[in-house]
Amino acid sequence: MATTAERHARRPRRHRRERNSARRRGPRWAEFRYLLGRALPFLVLAAAPLADVLTAPEERFDRFLIAAPALAAVTWGVRGTLAVGALAMGTTALLALGRGERLFPALLAGQAVLAVVTLAAALSSQARRRREAELRQVSEVAEAAQWAVLRPLPRRLGSVDLRLLYEASAAGAHVGGDFYKALKVRGGVRIMLGDVQGKGLAAVEAASLLLGSFREAAYTAPGLPAIAERLEASMARYAERAPESTAADRFATVLLAEIPDDEPVVRLLSCGHPAPVVQRGPAVRTVELSSPSVPIHLPVPVDAPFTVDEVPFAPGDRMLMFTDGVSETRDGHGAFYPLEQRLRGWAAEPADRIPGLLKEDLARYGAHGLDDDTTAVLVVRGGAGEETLPSQEEHLISA
Repeated sequence: MATTAERHARRPRRHRRERNSARRRGPRWAEFRYLLGRALPFLVLAAAPLADVLTAPEERFDRFLIAAPALAAVTWGVRGTLAVGALAMGTTALLALGRGERLFPALLAGQAVLAVVTLAAALSSQARRRREAELRQVSEVAEAAQWAVLRPLPRRLGSVDLRLLYEASAAGAHVGGDFYKALKVRGGVRIMLGDVQGKGLAAVEAASLLLGSFREAAYTAPGLPAIAERLEASMARYAERAPESTAADRFATVLLAEIPDDEPVVRLLSCGHPAPVVQRGPAVRTVELSSPSVPIHLPVPVDAPFTVDEVPFAPGDRMLMFTDGVSETRDGHGAFYPLEQRLRGWAAEPADRIPGLLKEDLARYGAHGLDDDTTAVLVVRGGAGEETLPSQEEHLISA
């Protein structure tokens, strides 16, 4: 049976097949739908008169031509919509004259209706283009704000190597709720990986607050529980001072890790976040956390203290920290992604290749590709070393 922390850790979400199903079927499906939408008005312009000519006179298929400009407004601009409307009006006139209809009132009345529909469709197309431009502008601002908060991880901090997979996925904008940070502190390395409820600028705002709190606490806090308390206090204080902000209502799952320089262990503290996977050669296992806490700023009264788990982590060992974009990926039959099995098969692969392999494999395995924010931090225990900045190639992988 799931613990209280595990139940609260699962973010409420709508059924995935009810949300942007076309987008989640991949870029090829989206491109096909777009091209089909562009072609539909011309298919109507071709099919309607052909059916009208080939059928009996009392069967009037030219009436379907009124749908052409309306369909054009969905994917074409104002000029394209007006052009389709003009073609529909011309085709209607030719068919009417071919049947020997009078110019007035039937033909002119039909043309007037087509003209009104075409004008309305053109105005609708103009409004759609304006909304799309506004959405692009908002997306660019949101993405810039996100990258101002999230920077690629250093390739090396102290005694650990770090590799990052970051793939944000949100409808209309590449802005997600995942966040991460790694810092070299006195005596070791401290890492935070988290996931804010929801997406968009409010999620970025909450993530920025938590990252700032972690940066401040990581250098001075005596242990991981003190850092978690700082994170909780920061969110509570922000909610009191800015209750009107939508970010003040968000909660976040967080996984904290501490890797001391002089001990072959890693200390872990989970606030409703998925447990990491530790690998030693071909041996892979998911860490069993003794008592995970509830997510940060979750409106549930909990008095239990934060619990730290200590796990062996010797030189050469690997640890994969990840968000639910990895752990909740399912195939077409509803089976969860077999992360342990995949990591076991990649045991001989160099650390640099793991993020790319994981991203490609998740996209293939998922029934709808990468349909959620996907973040993973690979931590490799090595010898003592200095901080190394990420390479240009790694920056592109993580973007």
